[in-house]
Amino acid sequence: MEVGCHLPQFGPIATRHNILTFARRMEALGYDSLWISDHVVVPYTIRSRYPYSETGAFPLPPKADWPEPLITLALVAGVTERVKLGTTILVLPHRHPVLAAKMLATLDHLSNGRVICGAGVGWMEEEITLLGAPFAKRGAWSDEAIRIMRTCWSQEKASYKGQFFSFDEIGCFPQPVTKSIPIWIGGHTPRALRRVAELGDGWHAAFPAPDKLEEGLRLLREECTKAGRRYEDLAISLRAGISIRKEKSPDRRPMTGTPDEIIGDIRRYKALGVTTLLVESRQRDLDDMIQVHEAFARDIRPAV
Repeated sequence: MEVGCHLPQFGPIATRHNILTFARRMEALGYDSLWISDHVVVPYTIRSRYPYSETGAFPLPPKADWPEPLITLALVAGVTERVKLGTTILVLPHRHPVLAAKMLATLDHLSNGRVICGAGVGWMEEEITLLGAPFAKRGAWSDEAIRIMRTCWSQEKASYKGQFFSFDEIGCFPQPVTKSIPIWIGGHTPRALRRVAELGDGWHAAFPAPDKLEEGLRLLREECTKAGRRYEDLAISLRAGISIRKEKSPDRRPMTGTPDEIIGDIRRYKALGVTTLLVESRQRDLDDMIQVHEAFARDIRPAV
C-alpha cells in the first residue's frame, strides 16, 4: 500500500513557505504522494449540502485562502523529485476539458510523469453553475470531459463530437509523458461507481468507514462485470482524516485513536484492497501538521 498526504491548503496555513516546506519534508519522510483539493470559489450563500459532514454545512468560510490546485502542484513539482502529485479531487465542471487537459499534461510533462488526476462531478451547485456547466447534467458533461482529456493526451490530431463539446482537429501539446494520466474517479453514488468501471483507472473514495467501503467495492465489482472490465485492473484509493491520540475512546471514528487502533483500521482497509491511502491531518499550523505526519511515518506506517 502506498501512502500519501494532503498539502497545507486551507486558510492561513496555505502560504508558499508552508506548502514548500511541508512538501520537501514529506518526500524526505518517504511518503509516496502529495494531494490537493479543488474549489475555485466559495459562495457566501450555499444551499447545496456538503456530503462529507453530518450537518451538511461546508467547513470553510468564503474568505479562507484556497489556492488553485494545479498551480499549487506545479510549485510543489519544482521542489520535489519523486513523490506523485494528485488532485483529491479535481471537479471536472470547473474547467473546460481542453484547458484541463492542457494544464494536467503540462504538469505531468514538467514533473516527469508524476501526476494522478483524482476527478469528480462536484456537489456545489452554486459554484458549478457560476463556472458555466449545467449542474443537472454535470455527470454526462464530466463523462465527455474525461473522453476529451484522454483524446488530447494521446492523439496528434485531437477531435471530438459530443452533446456538450465538438471541435475539429487540434494539437494540444505537450502531452503527458506516457500519453496518459491515471484518472481516479471520486464519488460514492451508483452512477459514480459506474463511471469508475466505464471510464476510470481507479476509484478515489473519500472518508468511508470500512463497512461502507466494503459495500462500495462490492457494487464496483458489479459495475465492472457489466462494463466488461477487470476489477483487478483498478486502483483503489482512500482519503481518510487522521487524528493520533494517546487514549483509547469507545466511540472513535476510523483513523482516529491510538497508533495501535489506527494500525488496525489501516490493516482492514488494506485487506479490502486499498492500494493508496491518503491521510489528511488537521491544518492548524505547519509544525503541528509535520509532527502528525512524522508520528505516522514513525509509529504507524512500519506496522502496516
